[in-house]
Amino acid sequence: MELSGREFWTVLHGMVFGAGFLLAFAGGLAGLWSLRAGLVTVEGLRDRIMRLRAGLVAMATLAWLTVLTGNYIVYPWYRAKPPSGADLAEYPRSFLLSRPSTAEWHRFGMEWKEHVAWVAPILATTVAFIAIYYGPRLTADRKLRRTVVALFITAFAAAAVAGIFGAFLNKVAPIR
Repeated sequence: MELSGREFWTVLHGMVFGAGFLLAFAGGLAGLWSLRAGLVTVEGLRDRIMRLRAGLVAMATLAWLTVLTGNYIVYPWYRAKPPSGADLAEYPRSFLLSRPSTAEWHRFGMEWKEHVAWVAPILATTVAFIAIYYGPRLTADRKLRRTVVALFITAFAAAAVAGIFGAFLNKVAPIR
């Protein structure tokens, strides 16, 4: 199997960075959720907080890499304007908009990816910051811990929807 340069960046953006963030979510959520006073010893808490901080920073980094490579490397290829008489299959945005049956994929799917997907790295960074700043206090403060979990789930949801749209869009109008 051979990938073009554009296909390589698309795979790196979606399957490595994006999927990496989404797959690591379960571990991050379990780590945050399990920070309850009755479940952790003092020694265990130090180890858990250290792993949680490192994991959340890695996840925030993956989220930023996903959005930055998508917006500044892959997206310009998607939006490229075709020259007159060109095969629209080579120009994903124009191809989608040229057919009523696929135009909505661009109007809603790419708008989500283009704008709402930024929520994921912003919230993932917020969660990582809170874990670094508050650390062990997340164990004692139930309200803070639940707020962090809610922010984390929202980051995951924004990224998951963007990933689903990305997979479908790439199936209908791939970047070649």
